[in-house]
Amino acid sequence: MNSLVSPLLSFHRSFILFLNLLSLFITFSNCHIPTTLEGPFLPVTVPFDPSLRGDTVDLPDTDPRVLRQVVGFEPEQISLSLSTTHDSVWISWITGEYQIGYNIKPLDPKTVSSVVLYGTSKFELVNVAKGQSLIYNQLYPFEGLQNYTSGIIHHVRLTGLEPSTLYYYRCGDPSLHAMSDIYYFRTMPISGPKSYPGRIAIVGDLGLTYNTTTTISHMTSNEPDLVLLLGDVTYANLYLTNGTGSNCYSCSFPQTPIHETYQPRWDYWGRFMQNLVSRVPIMVVEGNHEIEKQAGDKTFVAYSSRFAFPSEESGSPSTFYYSFNAGGIHFIMLGAYINYEKPGEQYKWLERDLANVDRSVTPWLVATWHPPWYSSYKAHYREAECMRVEVEDLLYSYGVDIVFNGHVHAYERSNRVYNYKLDPCGPVYITIGDGGNREKMSIPFADEPGHCPDPSTTPDPYMGGFCATNFTFGPAAGKFCWDRQPDYSAFRESSFGYGIFEVKNETWALWTWYRNQDSYKKVGDQIYIVRQPDICPVRQRMYSDCVASF
Repeated sequence: MNSLVSPLLSFHRSFILFLNLLSLFITFSNCHIPTTLEGPFLPVTVPFDPSLRGDTVDLPDTDPRVLRQVVGFEPEQISLSLSTTHDSVWISWITGEYQIGYNIKPLDPKTVSSVVLYGTSKFELVNVAKGQSLIYNQLYPFEGLQNYTSGIIHHVRLTGLEPSTLYYYRCGDPSLHAMSDIYYFRTMPISGPKSYPGRIAIVGDLGLTYNTTTTISHMTSNEPDLVLLLGDVTYANLYLTNGTGSNCYSCSFPQTPIHETYQPRWDYWGRFMQNLVSRVPIMVVEGNHEIEKQAGDKTFVAYSSRFAFPSEESGSPSTFYYSFNAGGIHFIMLGAYINYEKPGEQYKWLERDLANVDRSVTPWLVATWHPPWYSSYKAHYREAECMRVEVEDLLYSYGVDIVFNGHVHAYERSNRVYNYKLDPCGPVYITIGDGGNREKMSIPFADEPGHCPDPSTTPDPYMGGFCATNFTFGPAAGKFCWDRQPDYSAFRESSFGYGIFEVKNETWALWTWYRNQDSYKKVGDQIYIVRQPDICPVRQRMYSDCVASF
């Protein structure tokens, strides 16, 4: 009798998987969109299409889309980012030319003013805002390596804006007759349980390849109101300072005295992205490719200098972590490559920020950082385990609804999960590091024979110590990897693409993932993510109540 049990169980599981795949086909054929209320779902893997460009090619510096199109101190690389609330945005741009070589002379930021003229009519830009400017250097104290100094970077914060309102603006220095063309943006809706942006584009590990151009073209066609970039922006650190690049830096350049970068790739990226981010705000969190170590052990200098962050407005002392509202959504952007431990500054800030969230105003709570906790791919498998051990309980206790990550160059969506167990109150984790960068696409899975990494190879030196040990419970007990697609993994596929997040009301949101190889309207994965506050109680807002009681 026992000899029949194993084959019967195997047949039963295969049959259930067949029914699940059939249901998935019928779902998309009949336009029925599944919901998390129907989960947890049996794991689905879409086989890799070998005809896809798993290897990608960067845009060359001769491509017209990355060439400097302005003269003198006219603004370029114009971008928008949000402050913490609807009534404020940041406008950033660069003036002057960067220098790279052995005898560079930094520009003086004081020689060019930071001015934005804006208003609700393109013919009457009656409001004026002024800000600050800076330059940064990327310096290497080694013979033969070229140094870099940026153009003048400007950040201006506009305040007192009306919600859901179209504004026009010009930026630059009027005294030098160096002003931009007129651009426009729409402010976020006011925060409230019935007030949400239309579409939020989510992308990670973007880079500047021909695949990147497809991603951005498709994304732009879907008309997002906001873009979230989950780290690994330009991949300038896949280059030597002389502009020689490679898909794998350590493979091609193992003898360099320091991990070099070619900083002009940041300028190319800013020029290419301007068409989108001069009118749609982009919110960025750092990835490992932004580390960019230089002289004096300085790191993340380009990342921290080029983007404007609502750090001060959200009570954060750092560009690595901050928060903001977009209508009835509270976004938390966390840093995985600085201290995230409980006694540390970031963890304490996160406690304060979560305690201040009023779920009657911002019902949706979304967290993002770069490396995923729940990924079943071989690449970066359980690399962020130390961060998960430190932070997961806190996020769970406050009822975080969704977590977005990048880092792994593929797509994966989880069932609701907490501590590797299926949990109806856990977040949905979405890995979307498939923006199109120069490094290879992630294809092997850790649960495939021969692909489970050696545990000692998994820690990232910038992310703390060794925390990923064998599982002590569940189907993978006693093992470092599952021997099949994990139960927490609902859907996975190796393709380049991006996602669109659309909150419909205080409990329902639509998530859609698009593959680059399809038309921009064809769906690769889609699900309604449904909050259940009635069965998943969360910690209540604390700090404002304490203030009111005095």
